[in-house]
Amino acid sequence: MGIDTAMVKRWVRRTARRLKHFAFSKSTVVMKNRRFFLMLLLAGSLLGLATPIAMRGADNEAPTGFVALFNGKDFAGWKVPEGDGGHWKIVNGVIDYDAESEAKGDKSLYTERQFGDFVVQVDWRIKETPYVNPNVPYILPDGNHAKDIYGKEMRMSLPDSDSGIILRGSGKSQINIWCWPIGSGEMYGYRMDRKQPPEVRAGATPRTQADKPVGEWNHYEITLRGDRVTVQLNGVKVIDNAQMPEIPPQGPIGLQHHGGKRDGKWNSPPALLQFKNIYVKELKP
Repeated sequence: MGIDTAMVKRWVRRTARRLKHFAFSKSTVVMKNRRFFLMLLLAGSLLGLATPIAMRGADNEAPTGFVALFNGKDFAGWKVPEGDGGHWKIVNGVIDYDAESEAKGDKSLYTERQFGDFVVQVDWRIKETPYVNPNVPYILPDGNHAKDIYGKEMRMSLPDSDSGIILRGSGKSQINIWCWPIGSGEMYGYRMDRKQPPEVRAGATPRTQADKPVGEWNHYEITLRGDRVTVQLNGVKVIDNAQMPEIPPQGPIGLQHHGGKRDGKWNSPPALLQFKNIYVKELKP
């Protein structure tokens, strides 16, 4: 349940007015009105929790220093895949995708603008997970997959959806969104590239799992400078200054398509997602 910020503020103001009627002495206030002061302290704490929520502002309105890439109304500034068939759409002020784009080529959604170094903020949520992925690995901190005593990779069957934030138009430089236990934020293309140095593969692996439950909104803040990226998920740093060798110097920001069907059933994790509050701040080289 959310905090009613306005209600808390009104309560604190009323309490402050009442406080004027008390004589400030140890005997009459501290001793006789202990419960009253405890309530005042609690109200102040609630107000402190509520303030960041209030300061965030309305959906799709950029904070200071950022520019909104999505206006909450249409795809102005975005390239919808040719032949998409209406599967990327706007629903109640958010970008909604059903993972069934009919485009013949790349089915992902990209900005028209190209970006070099930047900070991008994105709110996203997985709508549902109808596909059960039978091949989810147990990922170790160094990016490798755990094996059993026979040397076989351990696999799990878990409900899964899959998407990501594409950086500079490069699918390899994508910040994953999915339901794997390792958590969202990894760069799958680098972690799985065994030609990369061990430190690159380890750097592409999330330090912790910070995802909220399926159906709830998550918040990314991704900072890309040169070939180095830092990812914060819901205020937790999950990728810290990881290197992405050979990432293009410029390119668009993208929302990734994933998934497909066979005989009307999903045969891979679908990108059943929504996105909003997409803001960018360009950085000087």
